[in-house]
Amino acid sequence: MENLNTDFVNLTTENLGVEHLCCIIRSKKLHPGVEAKRKWLSDRLNEGHVFRKLNAKATVFIEYAPLETAWVPITGKNYYYLYCLWISGSYKGKGYGKSLMEYCMADAKEKGKSGICMLGAKKQKSWLSDQSFVKKFGFEVVDITDNGYELLALSFDGTTPKFAQKAKTPKIESKELTIYYDMQCPYVYQNIEMIKQYCEINDVPVSFIQVDTLQKAKELPCVFNNWGVFYKGDFETVNLLDVAYLKRILKK
Repeated sequence: MENLNTDFVNLTTENLGVEHLCCIIRSKKLHPGVEAKRKWLSDRLNEGHVFRKLNAKATVFIEYAPLETAWVPITGKNYYYLYCLWISGSYKGKGYGKSLMEYCMADAKEKGKSGICMLGAKKQKSWLSDQSFVKKFGFEVVDITDNGYELLALSFDGTTPKFAQKAKTPKIESKELTIYYDMQCPYVYQNIEMIKQYCEINDVPVSFIQVDTLQKAKELPCVFNNWGVFYKGDFETVNLLDVAYLKRILKK
């Protein structure tokens, strides 16, 4: 195995303004999605939110936070919630994921946490971290929703977190296309612009609901990792949409 570049950086309030946020967006200009994430993160870092990345212009990072302050409709005590573990391109398969996961586990143990949890699904979703990977570290399914999403947890002390009740049976009153979002993911901004444009041209009524407080996130009517789509009152997906996916949903 080749030598890993072990030069990792954790974002802090001091370096947040200058560090590359290492998602795939490589824009020389200020990118509204990246700047929105920077703003979102600046409010989270003091809550114990961790964003650790390879010190390279690469997509190699892990992002997690204390479950109590994680913007997800999951309840539990003394857990870490893993939002995102992402390695892409030529960096895959070299041990970076393992290195980042082991860092998170060591951090959790050092802080006396009860465990780590993350969102999964019976069938892997493209915008969720790889659940087959985390299962190798001992993560197990500890709760499920009516529509096939799973809560995976690595418990150190036998306790387990769970989905908030509303998230388990996802329904809303409104029949129109409804999207819950927050600004944690740099792709959210451009996805909203694309959907707005499509819906405007095609006369599709749409409402966007920004989840801008922890309380709103904990009380969401669906599973959520920063995005949630409803149509005709039914929950559709946590995935960001492309036009083809959007059309498929609207055909229902």
